[in-house]
Amino acid sequence: MNLKEATSIEDLREIHKRRVPRAFFEYCDRGSYSEQTLRANSADLQKIEFRQRVMVDISARSVETTILGEKVSMPLAIAPTGLTGMQHGDGEMLGARAAEKEGIPFCLSTMSICSIEDVKSATTRPFWFQLYVMKDRGFTKSLVERAIAAKCSALVLTLDLTVQGQRHRDIKNGLAVPPKVKLANVLDVMTKPAWAMSVLRGKRKTFGNLDGWLPDMKGVKSLSQWISGQFDASLNWKDVAWIRSIWPGKLILKGILDVEDAKIAAGTGAQAIVVSNHGGRQLDGAPSSISVLPGIAEAVGSKTEVLFDGGVRSGQDVMRAIALGARACLIGKAFLHGLGAGGEEGVRRAIDIIRKEMEVTMVLTGRRNLAEVDRTILMGH
Repeated sequence: MNLKEATSIEDLREIHKRRVPRAFFEYCDRGSYSEQTLRANSADLQKIEFRQRVMVDISARSVETTILGEKVSMPLAIAPTGLTGMQHGDGEMLGARAAEKEGIPFCLSTMSICSIEDVKSATTRPFWFQLYVMKDRGFTKSLVERAIAAKCSALVLTLDLTVQGQRHRDIKNGLAVPPKVKLANVLDVMTKPAWAMSVLRGKRKTFGNLDGWLPDMKGVKSLSQWISGQFDASLNWKDVAWIRSIWPGKLILKGILDVEDAKIAAGTGAQAIVVSNHGGRQLDGAPSSISVLPGIAEAVGSKTEVLFDGGVRSGQDVMRAIALGARACLIGKAFLHGLGAGGEEGVRRAIDIIRKEMEVTMVLTGRRNLAEVDRTILMGH
């Protein structure tokens, strides 16, 4: 199967798996510990059934909406993902361009390969920047200042990675950036020449946002070991006020999975929260994102926009989340499957697949626009 033949996110995943070395594919595809939460994210979404409705005039229909007051072509954004430029050379730049062309937001990770400035140079519209708070608060502040200089339209503060959940596959694969020279890795790369060429031609091979600050990783056995030494485990709600004091724009708090935390987050003045369990890559045994979404959306009300992240693989999943109170969804794995399968064109294919699935689902549940989408499109609600 090639990119033109792909008709689903699963198709893109299969192409991605063939084209990209195992260490980087599994960094995207797998979760922490026994992967219970990773599986629940998708399984719980798929359990939710739609009420099929017929004989509704849907000749005039639209999936357009707004996120944080800005018009978007559909209720979707690209989630911040680390090591994106290792899935395809210049991956973050390609992803940002694809999102811009498709009319949806793109969020750049602190742990990206391309830097904030690289992505700024590749785009004409503002993008979001995701922030991890480091122990070196001066460096953290400098990241925020760079995002301001790049005119990023929102700052996404991730709350649920002060320590890292163990991801068994990353350890077994010896995940590192740049890749470690091991016989198994070399043999794997040799069978993926297109990937190797794209990465070699890419602008950067290490973490672009950390250049000039990144401590020497010599002797560090894994990426997770390095992260545990740099990320700030003392992060707490008081720090949100500090972030707000240095960031003048829209603030999104990512990693909310509990009603009480959602209420506190809304009280900080953040414009949005992201209901997320980090894609099943942190606390294994935590509930699926979709299972807690309705309670959080109800608790927050209209004060703060609720975005959804966790297991979204289709337009049907987007519609399920919207029906249960989300304003929009973020895609991480689905985005990376598209990128790994075909670069910028692959990302656009992933977005288009989700858009078309969403439109068909809207038609067959008898809805003309997102304002009409609520729990009544679902069975048992």
